[in-house]
Amino acid sequence: MSEGLDMIRGALAPDARLHERVVRADPEWQGKIFSVEHLRVELSDGSLDWREVVRHHGGAGVVAVRDGRVCLVRQYRVALGRMTLEIPAGKVDPGEPRDECAARELTEETGLVAERLELLTESYGAPGFTDEHTSVYFAHGLSQGDAAPDEGEFVDVLWVPVDDAVRAIRLGLIDDAKTVEGILAAKAYGML
Repeated sequence: MSEGLDMIRGALAPDARLHERVVRADPEWQGKIFSVEHLRVELSDGSLDWREVVRHHGGAGVVAVRDGRVCLVRQYRVALGRMTLEIPAGKVDPGEPRDECAARELTEETGLVAERLELLTESYGAPGFTDEHTSVYFAHGLSQGDAAPDEGEFVDVLWVPVDDAVRAIRLGLIDDAKTVEGILAAKAYGML
């Protein structure tokens, strides 16, 4: 085991000096995709504070590469008020295995079918206020089928040269977190 990994594991161990204990949880809002809770927490010094937490089922995405090009989905994101380029991805349905969600979204959005998915990375996008957990997979053995986006989902599929996608990340042109982490992880692991 490497010294750095041991240090990281140690830093992630429970620490009473930094712990926050939930003393009350009040549901504030329940939607189709996420819910919001207002938490009263006791801090390590005994004082009380509050936290607003978004609870989310999480998501899964897929880095799909063919002939040196990565598959990206172009779509309008109303929360940002602009177009984005993202890996095919979507939200995990309650009880759905994450790899099945990734495979489903890949096919729905692009028509691509993978023989096998390999877990690349997992992350919490904004742990300061949400428990949204995203798993990103790498697709092996791609074949082309028919896309069938969800009702109300309008996307274009683009195949971007891998090196250009990495440059676009550095320039801030590709800025979706799961896309950035997926492409860079695949590059770091020598899959691209």
